[in-house]
Amino acid sequence: MSSSKDTVLLIEETSNGRESQKTAINILCLDITPYSQLTQFLLCSAFVFVCYLAYGYFLELIFSRPEVKPVSLYITLVQFIITMFLSYVESLIRNPIKRKVPIKTYALLAALTLGTMAFSNLALSYLNYPTQLIFKSCKLIPVMIGSIIILGKRYGFLDYVAAVVMCIGLTMFTLADSNTSPNFDFIGVVVISMALLCDAIIGNVQEKAMKQFQASNNEVVFYSYAIACVYLVIITGASGILTEGFTYCAQNSIKMYTNIILLSVSGYMGLQAVLTLVRICGATVAVTVTTMRKALSIVISFLLFSKPFVFQYVWSGMLVALAIYLNHYSKKNPHYVPMPLLQCWHYMQNFYQSEYRYLKIKSKIYADTV
Repeated sequence: MSSSKDTVLLIEETSNGRESQKTAINILCLDITPYSQLTQFLLCSAFVFVCYLAYGYFLELIFSRPEVKPVSLYITLVQFIITMFLSYVESLIRNPIKRKVPIKTYALLAALTLGTMAFSNLALSYLNYPTQLIFKSCKLIPVMIGSIIILGKRYGFLDYVAAVVMCIGLTMFTLADSNTSPNFDFIGVVVISMALLCDAIIGNVQEKAMKQFQASNNEVVFYSYAIACVYLVIITGASGILTEGFTYCAQNSIKMYTNIILLSVSGYMGLQAVLTLVRICGATVAVTVTTMRKALSIVISFLLFSKPFVFQYVWSGMLVALAIYLNHYSKKNPHYVPMPLLQCWHYMQNFYQSEYRYLKIKSKIYADTV
């Protein structure tokens, strides 16, 4: 998912962006197979926008309060329990979960999932939601580094250009936030960076596990969140956060737990809508829709939650959007290099070869004369 609930959606696609096998198209329990592809796309896009806009709203509503900072892990625990329950209910409706991935792999995935979610939620106590969202959009950089180290992948010219542009946009956005936001704290940058680091590792570990053991998305989500719940119960219980969080939420239990439930349900529904959108139209279209949703979430955040605004947010956000576009354009053109750069490279190669031949001849003449 986008936002702070990212999960790898591994789907084998043919060249036209569809699945190699014809399957029923569903959004949760809604069967949209009989409809045209355009109607399916519009329905999925509507689900993505509505669900993730709601998710962003409730996320900022819950975690942006300073008093939530000490008990954020308890709220994350409740969120994990609800997500695990929703995943289990979905498996009962569709297909029962049969574990294929070893428990030790899920133990690692659960720790990374916990790190991603807990750090992302905690970051909202230090940063504006738009800044947190921009950081989450820039996970290309750590994912590239992680995939090079873990999976041994190689990237093309456009991927590296996208990473550089993304770094510039991210730096500009962070500087704008530090100058305008009264709640800005550099600790928030460190916290959200830790979340991105977990994102970089979890994405590659999930991809490797799902390819190796042919595990379903639902299986990975259920076991990752179930084991992460065990971790959280131990951590919050030993630190006293479990009791403090329960006491804090009990002060206004109906409102607090209603917001957490709506946060979890909207995030889970958004995940399923993105998954279906990838099945219908391919990953590139899905990422385009989710990127537009992120942009709209930032605009709504500025409108609903009073915060200072400067145009530097716009320019830096546009740089990040450009970087995301370049990254996904490179998926279709992995070997693309601009013609001027190619010509320059060929000129340098020819110059080097000619100079090398010249020096070789000169050295041979010199050796013969000596």
